[in-house]
Amino acid sequence: MSIQPARIHVRFSDLDVLGHVNNSVYLTYFETARIHYFGILLGKQWDWKKDGVILVKNEVEYHRPIVLHDQPMIEVTLREIGNKSFTLTYYVRVDDEICATGLSTLVGFDSEIQQTIPIPQKMREALHHLKKE
Repeated sequence: MSIQPARIHVRFSDLDVLGHVNNSVYLTYFETARIHYFGILLGKQWDWKKDGVILVKNEVEYHRPIVLHDQPMIEVTLREIGNKSFTLTYYVRVDDEICATGLSTLVGFDSEIQQTIPIPQKMREALHHLKKE
């Protein structure tokens, strides 16, 4: 399954005093990309309260600045998957040039009982579509 990368719209409020996208905004971009990919892989009816995830770690590496009129695209791939957690890799590109890369580790979580859970089988199968060959 090939998924189109998430398209990001850079807002004026995303910029710092130098006119670059502020470092903290990249985490919001990652979240936007995750939602884009999860929506395609799991559908809009997924019960995120019972079969959800919780973010436990983010990493960002900045390669070149993104500015106001850039049109970033974010590709998300599966780096690794365990019983209760998985790690996603993000590739932020503008015109096919890498601007940033990142990682997020997420853990299966049932918010109704406030406990970690094994990654649901349907989610596990869906995530394998993000495995880079």
